[in-house]
Amino acid sequence: MRFPRIIAVALLAGACQPAEQALEQPAAEAAPAFDVAAFVGTTYGEPLTLTELTPVSAILESPAAWVGQRVLIQGMVVEVCDSKGCWMEIAGEEEFQKIQVKVDDGVIVFPLTARGKQALAEGVVEVLELTEEQALEQAKHEAEEHGHEFDPSTVTGPKTIYRIRGLGAVVAD
Repeated sequence: MRFPRIIAVALLAGACQPAEQALEQPAAEAAPAFDVAAFVGTTYGEPLTLTELTPVSAILESPAAWVGQRVLIQGMVVEVCDSKGCWMEIAGEEEFQKIQVKVDDGVIVFPLTARGKQALAEGVVEVLELTEEQALEQAKHEAEEHGHEFDPSTVTGPKTIYRIRGLGAVVAD
């Protein structure tokens, strides 16, 4: 009688061993959660309230589905408005992706020195439906802002723009 009990206890102990290891292994391999509070930098506008990041790629993949939603994005600042600091473009996770974070002129001013730095930005995804005339004016304004010659033939019709109406941002120091 003693012998079968010892085998049963040994089998149960052995059965528990792999299960415990299996539970521990995924936890060790899991990616660490992003800690917004640990992101060090200069705050512009309102303090950030969201703690979960939305990938830029997810927004750009189906932008209409995100319109009206408050999001928190992270990425490198690739461009800043030269004249008023009223917008910055943040790169996405995939090559050649970027999304504009636009703020009210003079309310928040992003510094030109933000270019090339990591940033967090919080705001509401919005859509702009531009007529052909508005798209022409916008393209002309962008060309002037960047010091490029404006070519009206590059504007071929109405334009839809998805961007983030910025409420607050933190740019890494």
